[in-house]
Amino acid sequence: MPSIFSYQSAEVDWCEGNFERSRIIAEYYNTISNVGFFILSPVLLYLNRQYCQQRALPLYFVSGLLLCVGIFSTYFHMTLSYMGQLLDELSILWTLAMAYAFWYPRVYFPRCIKSRKHFFWLSGITTVISTFMSFIKPAFNAYALNCIAFHLLYLTRRELKKCNDKRVHRMAKVMVMWWVLAITSWISDRWLCGLWQAINFPYFHSFWHVLIAMSLLYCCPLVIYFDINYEMPKFKPKLGYWPSDSWPIVVPYIILEEPHKQC
Repeated sequence: MPSIFSYQSAEVDWCEGNFERSRIIAEYYNTISNVGFFILSPVLLYLNRQYCQQRALPLYFVSGLLLCVGIFSTYFHMTLSYMGQLLDELSILWTLAMAYAFWYPRVYFPRCIKSRKHFFWLSGITTVISTFMSFIKPAFNAYALNCIAFHLLYLTRRELKKCNDKRVHRMAKVMVMWWVLAITSWISDRWLCGLWQAINFPYFHSFWHVLIAMSLLYCCPLVIYFDINYEMPKFKPKLGYWPSDSWPIVVPYIILEEPHKQC
């Protein structure tokens, strides 16, 4: 029986051929395409530093976990080991759990939950149970994690109905565009692998890594914007773009202004 750390011991093998470009990296492009996660975390922290100064813990935690996602995804695609697969999927699960615990709006709490502390406990218990369940059939974990995106899209739609800022609506549309491209790449690699191998282009999972990082680059400032409205009422969130509004390709971030006016 192979060790859980052994190369190619994972239950999942993506479309890209193994060890074609390196003797030590199983899926070369799926491995190096994780570079976006290593860039994403410091960019979020630097551009949203005003938010960090007022409410540091959520963004530090989530940014740190996104970095872990990049590290473990790199390890998984480099080795295709069973341990790498679990670390990759569980790092995503815990990142989502922390994001929910810190940023889920209080207005959507279940009636039995009376405070953020209670919601932390609920999120923690649910995540621990989900962690143990993930060992039952690891091949299904990725599908379950991707389904959470639909709830996030539903929440985004509800929040946008309360907001009249056209720039925020535009940022949400760009986020959804990147997510649709990302999930299409993921599904294509998973379900149409034979086709892509036949035309010698089995690289859609590496596209998924890049595109989902781009989607998160827009998603995180959007979540921060809504969080400021709920948790920091003395401030008014304003959307900014780096390096400049006039550039064709920009990175969004949140500026804090006083006094607060309802969006």
